[in-house]
Amino acid sequence: MKKINAFVFSVMLLATASGLMSCKKKMTTSDGIEYTFVKEGDTKPNNGDYILYHLIVKNDKDSTFISTYDSNMPGYILYNDSLPKESGMDEIFLGLKKGDSITLVAKAEKIFGENNIPMFLKKDQDVKVQIGVIDVTDQAGVETYFNALQEAQIKKMEENAVKQLATDKQLIEDYLKEKNIQASKTESGLYYVIEKQGEGPEIETGNLAFVHYAGYLLDGTIFDTSMKELAQANGVYNEQRDSMGGYAPLEVAVGEGRVIPGWDEGLGLLKKGDKAKFFIPSTLAYGERGAGGMIKPNSILIFDVEITDVQK
Repeated sequence: MKKINAFVFSVMLLATASGLMSCKKKMTTSDGIEYTFVKEGDTKPNNGDYILYHLIVKNDKDSTFISTYDSNMPGYILYNDSLPKESGMDEIFLGLKKGDSITLVAKAEKIFGENNIPMFLKKDQDVKVQIGVIDVTDQAGVETYFNALQEAQIKKMEENAVKQLATDKQLIEDYLKEKNIQASKTESGLYYVIEKQGEGPEIETGNLAFVHYAGYLLDGTIFDTSMKELAQANGVYNEQRDSMGGYAPLEVAVGEGRVIPGWDEGLGLLKKGDKAKFFIPSTLAYGERGAGGMIKPNSILIFDVEITDVQK
């Protein structure tokens, strides 16, 4: 399976779920893959139609490693009856109809093709596949579907961000109370303390600010700093960074979205010579995605910053 199969699995096009009434119709592909219809549809695609589907793929221990449900991104095939059916999986995908729900178990080599087997699978290892067709539609229908899906995802992210911000605010306020820190707060949820007043120019949007900094998690763990001695003392020193002159004030074009929102907003409150501390909720930092090993999803960040220079 070279053309269809490589495309399908490389972009994680996987299929469907449970809860459907079973008709238990069984079929076998030309290369011996037996598949079962949990439910059989009745609307075949025409040339130029798109087959939208969900996919789930598991190993022989029922561990899911591909799921369009988890990624919230269904797969699709642009149907053309002249496409070659070079494998049993090609036959299955090019034979899908609206309403189909299919399950199968076959060896990894037959599912993925000899040259596309994931590194964590052996070629003779059983792989379990579930495919569920959402719709058979034209290009306009596909665009409508994915636009609606994107809008729903954005709405969900916004709702989650509101809830997370409320949680983060409470955690920050509890921390400030415990540490007896008096901090100011912006409307967005950034907390800050100006610990030393400078006498230089104020930072405006578009200015270049040169910032010495140290970043901490809420538990006090330092994850990054522009200061060599502090990095060495806290086990985050990077020799390669040092060799490239990376332990120096960071140059930031303020207000242009090149740093996390908490920094863009916080730096805009300062001027040259200021030393400040930012308490940044995760919604103004790296949010649900986190950033590498130390900054987990929904992490509140604390930064000590010093503005060493401002260039208009």
